[in-house]
Amino acid sequence: MTGGTSAFGALQAQLRGLKERADEVKTLLEQQQQLLRRRGIRLPSDAVDRLWNLRSSIDRLSVDMVDTQMQLAQLRRLAETTALINSTQKTDQVLNQVVDTVISLTQAERGYIVLKNHDTGELEFKVARGLSAEETAAGGRIVSWSVINQVVATGEAVLTMDAGADDNLSASESIVGFNLRSILAVPLKARDQLIGVAYCDNRVMAGLFKENELNLLTSFGQQAAVAIENARLFEEIRAQTALIEEMQVRLSNIFASIGSGIITIDSQDRVIMCNLATEALTGKSAEAAIGLLLSDLLPPVSSDFYAEIERVRREHTPHIWAERFCHMERECYWQVVASPLRGDDRMISGLALVIDDLTERKEQEEQRRLLGTFIPEALLANIGSIDTLDTSPVERAITAMFADVRGFTAFSETLQPEDLMRIINRYLGAASDAIDAQDGIVDQYLGDAIKASWNTQLNPQEDHAIRALRAAQGIMAAARALHTVLQPDHRLHFGIGIHTGPAVLGMVGGTQRSEYAVLGEAASASKFLQENAEPGEIVLSPTTYALVGERIRAQPFQPTKAPDGFQQFAVLYRISLDDSEARP
Repeated sequence: MTGGTSAFGALQAQLRGLKERADEVKTLLEQQQQLLRRRGIRLPSDAVDRLWNLRSSIDRLSVDMVDTQMQLAQLRRLAETTALINSTQKTDQVLNQVVDTVISLTQAERGYIVLKNHDTGELEFKVARGLSAEETAAGGRIVSWSVINQVVATGEAVLTMDAGADDNLSASESIVGFNLRSILAVPLKARDQLIGVAYCDNRVMAGLFKENELNLLTSFGQQAAVAIENARLFEEIRAQTALIEEMQVRLSNIFASIGSGIITIDSQDRVIMCNLATEALTGKSAEAAIGLLLSDLLPPVSSDFYAEIERVRREHTPHIWAERFCHMERECYWQVVASPLRGDDRMISGLALVIDDLTERKEQEEQRRLLGTFIPEALLANIGSIDTLDTSPVERAITAMFADVRGFTAFSETLQPEDLMRIINRYLGAASDAIDAQDGIVDQYLGDAIKASWNTQLNPQEDHAIRALRAAQGIMAAARALHTVLQPDHRLHFGIGIHTGPAVLGMVGGTQRSEYAVLGEAASASKFLQENAEPGEIVLSPTTYALVGERIRAQPFQPTKAPDGFQQFAVLYRISLDDSEARP
């Protein structure tokens, strides 16, 4: 560009020199014409005219060179704009370059671009040069909407050398109000669809825009429209890409946060993808699992597992099943849902497996079922999480009760077995209800006897002694209530012993069967106390009496049965049927 400008400058300087010399020769000829005639020298009659014509030709050549230089500059600028078509700039940046190029190509005073809204089809003002923000505001009459609308309606460019004298435009408010003279507006078309209009004008000079500017701007408009549309598409692609990336991140986060193990496999049972939860099921990282055979990834599941997978492939329908297997000396329970994966051609291309490990839940359910055999349902419901419940052996101070049905042995000899079981269950059931009412734990049934405990790790209580006493009183009251509905020869009585002392608490038994047990002084002493109770009596140890004595009327007495190990119980406390109500 610089070299071309220098060459044009040199040619223009030479043309100016020729013009000056032609003027000098013409002046000399005119001054010396008479002298030459006297000396008999006659010049051709048209010599001066030819010289003048030469000078005029030089002038025209100089003007043509200036026009050619301007046209070349315009063409260079037009060629440079082709780079816009493949640019990845934002739409606003492209629009600014386009309007700057319009002004540069036409030497216009002002210019602006309007574009069609993709969604509404309405024309929207986008960018301007030479106009203030107030002038380009919505509804501002400085924008010649009549010219814009004409271009949009016809799809053809509008060129006027004097807008005020143009019958088609002279009525426009903006043209009349602002004395617009030269106007040039061209359509912006991309793929034969009009997307907007490029407009420029001049308020002073008429005839500023000619056919050359029209052709240039029309050619440029085609390139600019493609560049603008490409920029719009690039922005849409960027927005869609950003949205897809955001969705991928969200899906990845959701996928990673799902508690169930998710595994997708291809038609050859090779792992395509799995989430983080799968790592807990397989012991392998999600990254290391990719490409492995399913059988190499999973622990030793049953053969039925793979048969169910083949069933889903064969029937092309989802299927759910429970999977039970032994792994590392532990019984494992899975719930598996398998669904076919379909490709773009709707053909089955693999499977998606959703695996829920129910092992801990099953263990908890079994533990809860076991606890439910000796813990009241209401108390069991109050236990927060079975995970936090500790049934491991522990030693603590508790209050233990031993309640025995008196006269049962002789009574059982006179009844049929089914009648015997029905009656004894009514007494033991009434006793269990009384114990449950005071949040006690029935830890064992011994034929016609029942054992219960308070303040274990399963039912910690500060007032465990008084609760045990109230439960014993409830048993006595329940027995009296049964006497009112049973025939006289079916009326039995309880003898109850209660002791507060240390005990070892925990699960006893084998892997197939276990139960909760209370061992130690509290259990053995409560049995010793009930052996010293007459039918209808509650016998308390000195330790228990010290905790509840202020609330009851009890008579001290010496035990009649004191086997080895219980000599320390020199005095016991008896509560008879008539004295069995404890004060609150």
